[in-house]
Amino acid sequence: MPPQADAIVAGHLCLDIIPDIAHVSGEPAALWRPGSLHQIGPAVLATGGAVSNTGISLHRLGLRTRLLGRVGDDPMGAIVRDLLRQVDPALGNSIIISKGESTSYSLVLSPGKNDRLFLHHSGANDTYTADDVPADSLVGARLFHFGYPPNMRRFYSDGGAELESLFAKAKGHGLTTSLDMVQPDRRGDAGRVDWRALLRRVLPLVDLFMPSLDEICFMLGHNVEQPSAITLEKVATELLNMGCPMVGLKLGDQGLFLRTTTDRARLAAAGRAAPGADWAGRSLLAPCFEVNVAGTTGSGDSTIAGFLAAMLNGLSLDQSLTVAVAVGACCVERPDATSGVPTWGKLQHRLDQPWRRKPIGFPMPGWNRSKQRLLWIGPDDSKARE
Repeated sequence: MPPQADAIVAGHLCLDIIPDIAHVSGEPAALWRPGSLHQIGPAVLATGGAVSNTGISLHRLGLRTRLLGRVGDDPMGAIVRDLLRQVDPALGNSIIISKGESTSYSLVLSPGKNDRLFLHHSGANDTYTADDVPADSLVGARLFHFGYPPNMRRFYSDGGAELESLFAKAKGHGLTTSLDMVQPDRRGDAGRVDWRALLRRVLPLVDLFMPSLDEICFMLGHNVEQPSAITLEKVATELLNMGCPMVGLKLGDQGLFLRTTTDRARLAAAGRAAPGADWAGRSLLAPCFEVNVAGTTGSGDSTIAGFLAAMLNGLSLDQSLTVAVAVGACCVERPDATSGVPTWGKLQHRLDQPWRRKPIGFPMPGWNRSKQRLLWIGPDDSKARE
């Protein structure tokens, strides 16, 4: 039996290849002009995917973390395992090596302050199944986090039966369960999935669901050009009604919105890391902190890791959201997904110093923007508090 862990992180694992194109002049579309040549900087090789991004971030924040993923028996797979072991020799021990399969990789194009673009090969992730999360790996843990089913064929096929089976296993062991998504390839098989039906099937087994607003709006068929208080409440309420007691919506550089159920019994049943009853019936938005952005790869995954670490450490909901966006801010100060994430102590020290928040760039009627801190929204929009 492997050593006990606080958190199990399973799901999508890949190699990120990140060329430095921050100083390429012109619009990002210019990179695709046939026959053009662009002088760029060196490339960073880093592990990617939810297993690496959220898992290593939790590890850096001081949580005993076990990573469960799958790579091929090719040179890229060897690089992934070596990079994990450079962080900690134990982190690569539970990674499955699939004979004859190719390792997943992403070419990450992050041009300056523009959002990143991915060219992705799913590789061995497409054959990953619920059986690849053995029961003994869950023993003694408090949290189970799974990420990126839209990039893992077995987990979005057959109406999500494999994903439901996996989360039923984790819930059966008494763990608090967490699920993260990724934008499906709209032109591929994942883009044709009935995601609303899949979520209805899976979310009753999920205690914390943290997709991005763009991802979930595509999955639910909502056409949202700009977020608003009404949009956030509408989407979060729809997901809560599917059975998940805590819903977080990642808003990129606009922050993190979270809404919780009013059903205290459902919240109390959220596994070994279940928060207290004072988390029930809350709607909060945490604006991002201001930093110099080197790259946005992994920002959402590290934000989730910050929230999970704070929850596991027993912090309040307000504090957990602040930690979440703080970890996300630290992440984007580096071009890769994890090297910017600090230790828990260094993060707390930074939070103790003056650190400006970014202004909210969309209409939120009744909000006190002058505070630039954690803002409350709910039935009484006139309230704002730190």
